[in-house]
Amino acid sequence: MWAFPELSMPLLVNLIGSLLGFVATLILIPAFRGHFIAAHLCGQDLNKSGRQQIPESQGVISGAVFLIILFCFIPFPFLNCFVEEQCKAFPHHEFVALIGALLAICCMIFLGFADDVLNLRWRHKLLLPTAASLPLLMVYFTNFGNTTIVVPKPFRPILGLHLDLGILYYVYMGLLAVFCTNAINILAGINGLEAGQSLVISASIIIFNLVELEGDCRDDHVFSLYFMIPFFFTTLGLLYHNWYPSRVFVGDTFCYFAGMTFAVVGILGHFSKTMLLFFMPQVFNFLYSLPQLLHIIPCPRHRVPRSWEVLSHSLFGTSLSDSSMMSESPDHCLLLHSLQGS
Repeated sequence: MWAFPELSMPLLVNLIGSLLGFVATLILIPAFRGHFIAAHLCGQDLNKSGRQQIPESQGVISGAVFLIILFCFIPFPFLNCFVEEQCKAFPHHEFVALIGALLAICCMIFLGFADDVLNLRWRHKLLLPTAASLPLLMVYFTNFGNTTIVVPKPFRPILGLHLDLGILYYVYMGLLAVFCTNAINILAGINGLEAGQSLVISASIIIFNLVELEGDCRDDHVFSLYFMIPFFFTTLGLLYHNWYPSRVFVGDTFCYFAGMTFAVVGILGHFSKTMLLFFMPQVFNFLYSLPQLLHIIPCPRHRVPRSWEVLSHSLFGTSLSDSSMMSESPDHCLLLHSLQGS
């Protein structure tokens, strides 16, 4: 029977900081609502009949809280090295991996917020994760440099047990960062969908890391937990406000922030292939949307009127002052009821 692994002191500190981050996210998002609206970082929910201004780009708040948690957490995994009797050699490779991961995530939050403000084109959105992943790839090259993968069982008779991909492995990791960020961004548009899917993926990764703590790669999974636990709780605080009926929008900032965080733990935690299993709905959505992305088939934009009242007047060519005529027509009422039930 599997026993729950004992958490180390740094993980407990990380968990406490994450809980505080959850509370901070809950408080800060409504506190900054007016600031975002005053800066015109707001929009209207087209799925609701009202025209209330809803602040956008709230992923920058959860991302900022996430970074503050991890900035304060940096010394704790290396506390033993502050005591000379317990420090044999400072783990520079672990420190560089932690700083490099934070740099990549910080760059992605900045570029995502720039996208929200400047409304960049899709061709530019593909370049942003590529640029932000360069520090991550350099950290992997200097710290690990291992480009050998374990071949899945169905392909072992052809390729053998191990396969050295060389530079193609770095191309794969760069593409993984691009895919993770844009996969969260594409599967979006419904209240709570971006934050909700990210919460499910992060919870799945946390469970996977906890299960693997008793294995041979404990350090890699502990490193992943350092990022996933704060991400889970800050995203939970954001989802509370983004859940239907949404009071805030997460913006592209959160999509890029979430995707890069997943890419970081998948690459530096050495389970990038397993990471793709947690992205199966996003992979399916990407493959399903690929013909439209490549313009093989048309991709028309669907537009729905804000309310059934507007729909009725647009259907029958009446003005808003002709509501009495609409109420007197049973055929019109029957059609509207049938549309509402469809």
